[in-house]
Amino acid sequence: MTGTQDPVALNDWYAVASLTDLTRAEETKLLGHPITVGPGKCVTRNGVALPVREKFGVLWTTLGTPNKEIFDIAESEDATRRFVPCGWVKMRASGLRVVENFLDMAHFPFVHTDILGSEPHTEVLGYKSEIRHEVDEVWATNCKFFQPQMTSTRPDGEFAQLTYRVPSPFVVMLYRVVPDREGVEDAIALFIHPIEEDLVRAIPVMYLTDQQATQTQLLRFEQVIFLQDRIIVENQRPLLLPLEARAEIPTRADSSSVAYRRWLKQKGLTFGTTTPEAA
Repeated sequence: MTGTQDPVALNDWYAVASLTDLTRAEETKLLGHPITVGPGKCVTRNGVALPVREKFGVLWTTLGTPNKEIFDIAESEDATRRFVPCGWVKMRASGLRVVENFLDMAHFPFVHTDILGSEPHTEVLGYKSEIRHEVDEVWATNCKFFQPQMTSTRPDGEFAQLTYRVPSPFVVMLYRVVPDREGVEDAIALFIHPIEEDLVRAIPVMYLTDQQATQTQLLRFEQVIFLQDRIIVENQRPLLLPLEARAEIPTRADSSSVAYRRWLKQKGLTFGTTTPEAA
């Protein structure tokens, strides 16, 4: 598979490694183009150094010329929060499928049973999805869903108050109101390293207020969720994300997915979608 020539995909920033993993050179790909991620926090393509940034405990790079810097996460500047890097999970799917799955609340009771959802609490209540053109992001707000286990140390079920944010096509975030602390939110981010159109590494990181759970508990909780998601995402067909109207029929619960696909189409992104690249 050859590397993409899609300018929308090329002119963006991508997380390609956790900073703690940079102990030896790694030959990999980004958007189908061979790159080397090496010690010294450098990334090269054909021996030529690529631009790099260090942010959120991750090394970022680009194959093109982004028109803006990497987005910000306000919670990452809060010294009282616990920063929890969660390693990475490789998935045989389009990175856009992975982002869309992250946005989907409807699968909670069936895929993350007795953790993020359970029967009979299967209804996705109405929420607001929008493309915020002034910041070029997709947001889903006023999301509520019954979760039987809010965190690793809070086993009693309750309705979680959630906000979703997509700051770039291959990044998705979840803000969750901390129980008993109205206005305070935990922040969970998922950075996608698109190796090929249908092969990615998903790199989750968390900024949490939880000071009680052990690091092992937090990692185990998050890794169980992502391993459950991998089974579902890898079995979706097609592996790439369709952007054509009526290719997949949405329901009311898919409001955030509809906004996300519309945003991608407006951008003209083809990499990772079923839309063929222009010759």
